[in-house]
Amino acid sequence: MASAAVIRTGGKQYRVAEGDVVRVEKLAGDAGDQVQFSEVLMIAGETPKFGAPLVAGAVVNGEILDQGRGEKLVVFKFKRRKKYHKKQGHRQDYTAVKITGIQG
Repeated sequence: MASAAVIRTGGKQYRVAEGDVVRVEKLAGDAGDQVQFSEVLMIAGETPKFGAPLVAGAVVNGEILDQGRGEKLVVFKFKRRKKYHKKQGHRQDYTAVKITGIQG
């Protein structure tokens, strides 16, 4: 049984273990839906497996807990002495996923 894995989703890499809750880039689905991450880069354990770049046949299963939006970030652009300033807000969409199993 694998203790941890490194997965790739949304252009980012995440180190996950069974039972972890991770916030990833927005995925399609509703709360309670099952998701599979097939882009597994590494599986840790007694005999770790490293992919080149992916571990063949490895899958990380998860359950969607929540679809939400992150905290507001303020983007403020300013050029001194040019009467230029621009204030803009941004909230990034995310999906909270609970890792239910690592197979590989």
